[in-house]
Amino acid sequence: MKRYFVIVIIVINAVFVSCVPYKDTVYLQNKSKATDSTQVIVEKQKPYRVQINDILNIRIKAAKQETVAIFNPIGDGTSLNAGSLERAYFDGFTVDLHGNILMPKLGKVNVLGFTTDEIKQIIEKKLLETEYKEANDIFVTVKLTGLQYTTTGEVGSTGTNIIFKERVNIFEAIANSGDIPDTGDKKDVLIVRQFPQGQKIFHLDLTDANVMNSPYYYIQPNDMIYVKPIKQKSWGTGTTAFQNIGAVATVLSLITTTILLLNRI
Repeated sequence: MKRYFVIVIIVINAVFVSCVPYKDTVYLQNKSKATDSTQVIVEKQKPYRVQINDILNIRIKAAKQETVAIFNPIGDGTSLNAGSLERAYFDGFTVDLHGNILMPKLGKVNVLGFTTDEIKQIIEKKLLETEYKEANDIFVTVKLTGLQYTTTGEVGSTGTNIIFKERVNIFEAIANSGDIPDTGDKKDVLIVRQFPQGQKIFHLDLTDANVMNSPYYYIQPNDMIYVKPIKQKSWGTGTTAFQNIGAVATVLSLITTTILLLNRI
């Protein structure tokens, strides 16, 4: 009788130890001691500064549009959509290894380390220094040609994605990649970010609501998001108690059958 009791205890421990805890599957939990569920989150996003190999979408409008047509390869200056990624690549202005873009009439314009608003002001100033006058009502728009990032590891869909938005937070990026399954570690998501001096790795706990206070909550162009598998996956067990019971029952059935066959020999 004691033997069966020990076996039952072992099975119960195996079932629950190998399960994924509920708290490890829920996003944005209030892990602070504060009891107020309505938290005020202060965003800490810093303006993105252009880096080498970024592609800029620059459009220039004027009272006499024909005078600035040379700056607008697409012609009408309409916004790009998901079906025109190739046009965004070929018609955009790529930042070279020296941090410059090459524009008609203006020549090389250094944009490395500047925000899109600052680049807009630089281009407007250069235009007014040439044949264009303030009376021509020059209007410049500068945007990144989509926010490109890569997801890998335990996500629904790995690979490179492009979202046409100015700001994209980590949850939007992951949702666009099929979300994180229960076998993914939501408590330690890695952001590999490009910097002029090299790459840096940052860690985010997506189960903690305070992640929205992180300066890395919003992703940047060329970020790589890596989601590690949880240890239960390496064990080959299920993620819920019912799955584990089924797995244990299968193993016990196999062991019992083997013992019965051996006893008949």
